[in-house]
Amino acid sequence: MTGPKTCIEVKEVSFSYNGNPILQDISFVVQEGEYLGIIGPNGGGKTTLFKVILGLLKPQTGEVRIFGEPLESFKRRHLIGYVPQRSLSDYYFPATVEEVVRSGRTARLGLFKRVSKEDAKAIERVMEVTDVGRLRDRLIGQLSGGERQRVFIARALASEPKILILDEPDVGVDINAQEKFYSFLEDLNSNTGITILLISHDIDVVAHQAKTILCLNRRLVCHGSPRDFITEDYMQKLYGKKVRFILHGH
Repeated sequence: MTGPKTCIEVKEVSFSYNGNPILQDISFVVQEGEYLGIIGPNGGGKTTLFKVILGLLKPQTGEVRIFGEPLESFKRRHLIGYVPQRSLSDYYFPATVEEVVRSGRTARLGLFKRVSKEDAKAIERVMEVTDVGRLRDRLIGQLSGGERQRVFIARALASEPKILILDEPDVGVDINAQEKFYSFLEDLNSNTGITILLISHDIDVVAHQAKTILCLNRRLVCHGSPRDFITEDYMQKLYGKKVRFILHGH
């Protein structure tokens, strides 16, 4: 019986903006079905790392492989769903929930192909999984923060990806909705087997929800199980000061 396969391999990656090092010699692997939480201070390179993995930025040194293929030659881009950080202005374009989710199918279809019955069924499935079907005729700007994030995740899932990359998905989500939202992500990972990479500033959420944690402050500070790696020493390396972290029972 074979174990999980590697879906992302980051090997000795370094990246600089105008000579300012943002990522320095980063190496790690992500297995299929993993739920990886990424934490670190502002300016620590988290979003830059995602952009390198997505091919939006090219590292000065090192390489990224997706499902064993060099990123430069990887053609199956629809296998990666991405929900970036969003500004408030992004929420007020005149589109319905169904139109937003449907637009995510373009990554698999291409720009000029019509939506087939199979495509329509896939769109309906992800709307059901993310519980946004009931909102299909609402304008995206009329939704709450938690509802909007579910719609953008549904859009990312519409291409039927194997990997879902989320950059601070709790921004704009009110406190009362956050627990429900993260339970949804946990269920999505458990029930579908999709690989999730999540950036969050909420260390407590990452420690409880993610199966693996990666701590980044320009360099890789730690990578492993949350209970093994969320310690006072690691928090000091990440944030540069004494920080106490207590794992609360949920």
